[in-house]
Amino acid sequence: MRRSRIFYPRSRPEIISQFLRFGTVGALGFLVDWGTVSLLRQPIGLVAATLAAYFVAATGNWCLNRFWTFRLSAAENQHMVLQWLRFLLANGFGFLLNRGMVFLLYAMVPLTLHYPELALAAGALCGMVANFNLSRRLVFRAQTPETPLELVQMAVEIPAAGLTAPDPEPDLSGLTEDRPGPHGRND
Repeated sequence: MRRSRIFYPRSRPEIISQFLRFGTVGALGFLVDWGTVSLLRQPIGLVAATLAAYFVAATGNWCLNRFWTFRLSAAENQHMVLQWLRFLLANGFGFLLNRGMVFLLYAMVPLTLHYPELALAAGALCGMVANFNLSRRLVFRAQTPETPLELVQMAVEIPAAGLTAPDPEPDLSGLTEDRPGPHGRND
């Protein structure tokens, strides 16, 4: 039995193209992130502005990724609000990488306190690959997994490298019985 393909697209050129679109959306998200930090820094402080800006930029990124990057696999099968929430949750690891780097740079490199865009750019790069993989696997998928087994298969599949979980071996134990052959022996 051959298991169904869960992800779209499958070929390396398609995945690279999708990653480049994701990176373009991320660059626009960086500009939104930077602009939001700049606008909110005075009224609420740098730390609060940095946290708030992430959610503003992530919402914009979700929108652009839904309608451009993952347009062939994201639109019809999912409710928009639930998909947005799944995007924020799935990219939680990317958030930790992104904002972890930003706050680390704020603490270790005083220049980034005066020019937070340097820390924001470094944070965006740290979270980009994780966010792409998590978005592609958990948020914008062509087929919603119907069983826990499909979800597990989806989690271990690495489509960019062409690696997948091995297909399970069929259980043939019930098909063959030890019956005596025509000469009274087991053949």
